[in-house]
Amino acid sequence: MTDYEAAVAKKQASGPASGLAELPVPLYEHVKRRMAEAILLGEWPPGMVLPGEVALAAEYGVAVGTMRRALADLTADGMLMRRRKTGTIVTGRTPQHSLRFFFQYYRMHGPDGRLLTSEAEVRRLVIEPATSAEALLFGEAEGEPMLRIERVRRVDGRAVMRSRMALVARRLPNFPMEPAEVPQRLYIHLLDSYGIRISAVREQVSAGLAIDEDRAVLDLPDPAALLVIDEEAFDQAGALTIVGHHRTLADNHRYVNEVR
Repeated sequence: MTDYEAAVAKKQASGPASGLAELPVPLYEHVKRRMAEAILLGEWPPGMVLPGEVALAAEYGVAVGTMRRALADLTADGMLMRRRKTGTIVTGRTPQHSLRFFFQYYRMHGPDGRLLTSEAEVRRLVIEPATSAEALLFGEAEGEPMLRIERVRRVDGRAVMRSRMALVARRLPNFPMEPAEVPQRLYIHLLDSYGIRISAVREQVSAGLAIDEDRAVLDLPDPAALLVIDEEAFDQAGALTIVGHHRTLADNHRYVNEVR
């Protein structure tokens, strides 16, 4: 079994590619995202030769033209390359944090440079009125209902980040209000369910000392240093969509920010 065949078998076991056409963004974008994630997650390793456009289109259940557009975009982004007489090859050049790929937005790496995958646990999920400061930031009326999400991220079982996020609830009808049902990848959920693409992120990064809640949730001594990240995420129209505050360990992690 080739690398590609093994990866396809894994994807088929996790569910079919059908149903993408019902989503509120161009179909080729979803195909591109799925292929990019296969590369970023290592399911398609560097040097792997992909099947032809017709075979790939059949595998993903889309038209050849749709697949051709997805392949062209990934080639332009450097994740794939075309080679005469060989075909389309995975390059291994993976911009892990590029928002173009709608990948998990988590920028922490280990000391060896490896991108750390994490799991998020929702600890608090409520709708509350916007504060005056939030209303000013979002351009909303004071008291506008805001969706507030508090999460803890774990890497290999260890709690490494505590986050608070606020979004305008009106933009997210039928958002799952059971903590266990909140998607792990919020950016992807915003795109798939609401057509909201996070296209730009502004961050302010500083050093800080752990407060009582940090020490309790992240199991830290007193005193302990943290990396503090204040985030503003904007959609494709430039509208502020998420205001986040993240407090994360930095003792065995590296924060990586790629600009492309």
